[in-house]
Amino acid sequence: MSTSLLYHGFGIRGYRYVNTKYKGGDILFTIRQGPLELCCPVCGSRGIIRRGQVKRRFRSLPIGKKRVWISLYIQRVFCLICQALRQVKIGFADKRRAYTKSFERHALGLSRHMTVRDVANHLQVSWGIIKDIQKRNLQKRYRRPKLKKLKQIAIDGISTGKGHRCLTIVLGLKTGRVVFAAEGKGTEALEPFWKRLKRSKAGIKAAAMDMPPAYITAVIQNVKEAAIVSGHFHVIKPCNEKLSDFRRKPYREAATALEKRALKGTRRLLLKNPDHLDETRNEPQRLKEAIELNQPPATACCMKEGLRQLWSQKDKASAKTFLHDWITRAKSPKISMLMKFAQTLIAHQSGILSYCGYPISTAPLEGTNNKIKTMKRQAYGFRDMEFFKLKIMAIHETKHALVG
Repeated sequence: MSTSLLYHGFGIRGYRYVNTKYKGGDILFTIRQGPLELCCPVCGSRGIIRRGQVKRRFRSLPIGKKRVWISLYIQRVFCLICQALRQVKIGFADKRRAYTKSFERHALGLSRHMTVRDVANHLQVSWGIIKDIQKRNLQKRYRRPKLKKLKQIAIDGISTGKGHRCLTIVLGLKTGRVVFAAEGKGTEALEPFWKRLKRSKAGIKAAAMDMPPAYITAVIQNVKEAAIVSGHFHVIKPCNEKLSDFRRKPYREAATALEKRALKGTRRLLLKNPDHLDETRNEPQRLKEAIELNQPPATACCMKEGLRQLWSQKDKASAKTFLHDWITRAKSPKISMLMKFAQTLIAHQSGILSYCGYPISTAPLEGTNNKIKTMKRQAYGFRDMEFFKLKIMAIHETKHALVG
């Protein structure tokens, strides 16, 4: 094998080919470094004295299904200029690694289409080696993402396992990239993000988030000029949850089996958008019967559907008028569920009305959360939390078929 094939085939240059051996189905190439190519690894001086050598083997690109090894005697030298005693640098492999740079690039290329375990099995190495290659690559690219151009963000929490283990995720809405991930759910989890944001001098204009107060308080304390936005999803989702609980009471109080049969299975119909009711399944008629039997849930359902019109108002003034009118009508039927939800809207009306100026939501973040859950299932969990967070930072690059 020629020295040029070492360079073009395996990415090794500056070394000379010695021989090839075949052992146990593996291929072993022996190479050496010429005496004129040795220099001090600290100052680069060629005024050196050789002080022994050690033999090392490096895993390189496979040939078919056969493993390929590079064998090299690494020289230790003493520098007459800087008085340093060191081993010479290896040009084709990183420090403290038993594989070449070309092998690392090949493993990263396979990782785009295969799981960590599949890549390890294909290349006949341990699972930890492939994970280490991925982790170092992710650290280099995503450990400190740039925040200077952030204008609009979305903040949410995601459950990562049993025992109320949570991650707080911050998404840049313009790029669709996760810019921060930390353990915990609350103001403390976001403190490192605010410090980095302050150093980057980013001008956050709006932040979309759910209605619980923890994240709202964090944004008010750290980014006072940013508008807090509660979109359509943040309002309708808790309303659906309250309506679902409110619906169960009439079912328990139903006197006859006929009434219970009419109410059974109506949860989805009450929560469903009226425009999406399926006539082939007789859903409009079933919904009408359920409404006739139970007027309070029917009133609550109609009020919820009417609230959807809030986000179609032409400006903030008309949206404010519509919201105040809805709150007044919600209090008039004396239905406890509607009255409590009206108080919730009063407490968050500033964020709800901010949607008129900044029509953003956490919908992109919900899609990211689904990707994270899929990735977590395929990998059977992540014990290394740092690696898990780095994978989340790079999740915008994943395709529909996620890998672990």
